[in-house]
Amino acid sequence: VPQVTIIHGSCTAGGAYLPGLSDYVVLVRGRAKMFLAGPPLLKAATGEVATDEELGGADMHVTTPGTSEYIGENDRDAIRICRELMATLPWNEQLPVTLKPEYDEPLYSVDELAGVVPMDYRQPYDCREIIARIADGSVFFEFKEFYDSQTICGHSRIGGRPIGIIGNNGPINYKGATKAAQFIQLCCQSNTPLLYLQNTTGFMVGKDSEQNGIIKHGSKMIQAVSNASVPQITILVGGGFGAGNYGMCGRAYDPRLLFAWPSSRVAVMGGEQAAMVLDIVAREKAGRLGQGVDEEKLQKLSAYTIDRMTRESEPLYGTARLWDDGLIDPRDTRKILIQALEMFYEAGIRPLKPNSYGVARF
Repeated sequence: VPQVTIIHGSCTAGGAYLPGLSDYVVLVRGRAKMFLAGPPLLKAATGEVATDEELGGADMHVTTPGTSEYIGENDRDAIRICRELMATLPWNEQLPVTLKPEYDEPLYSVDELAGVVPMDYRQPYDCREIIARIADGSVFFEFKEFYDSQTICGHSRIGGRPIGIIGNNGPINYKGATKAAQFIQLCCQSNTPLLYLQNTTGFMVGKDSEQNGIIKHGSKMIQAVSNASVPQITILVGGGFGAGNYGMCGRAYDPRLLFAWPSSRVAVMGGEQAAMVLDIVAREKAGRLGQGVDEEKLQKLSAYTIDRMTRESEPLYGTARLWDDGLIDPRDTRKILIQALEMFYEAGIRPLKPNSYGVARF
């Protein structure tokens, strides 16, 4: 597809190859700087002295090496040039004629999403309450409703587009993992995009879970997520802990889009649980060695662990590190999902033009 880059400021070292690999480059005069090494590094490496403009200024690039095709007088002008460029490309003319689907609004107000999920991820709620406020007509055709009540699966429509939804009403047990894995595969069979409403403490642990094959069945679910051939969207609405984050298509499993609510938390485990594990391990080690336990030291370790893991699991910490595609107002969830499904639909029907020569500028 055509790639357009606007450079508003510095673009240095490896970053300079991004516009270099773009089809069209727009630079802002007097502000854009594009070079492999800036003046300080150049002087340190070779002893040569040069200014920003001589090394990588906008005027230099459009007149001498031809690295850029266009130059704007300011940020606004550069964006105008980009828009005019896009208007010249017959991008949408290549799409087949399609009718926009008609759909009903949810029976329940999307504004109620601000209060459906407790800010404390440890408080339970029914994920169907979210679905009722994002699905067309609040219609949700539940899959295997009576097989497992902790992992909720079913078909719906959002913005007139079909979608399969998987949500959590608790930890993922062996039945829930099997149910979700089957549902994911069926959605791939019917080319139905998947939405994960993630709020889980992880896969269920304990003797009953292990003896019923939670590792085997959990692997089924993770394998289904990894190999899914349809677009996947994840909304972090509550907790996303441990391997449950994997099974519910967390960032490591590359959903096409992943958004977080302010109520979300993502970590290997909760801070309290991590502190308790470290406490137990330290006491058992001291017992094996026949040593006494330093209670004050353990209390400090627990307090530090809880504080650090709590801070690093918060949504602002994650979104600042690009672990999601945005921290969103829950009331905007339906609007964002409609836009995403339209984008996925268009991407699926848009004809692309592969080439064998890379960037024409070369």
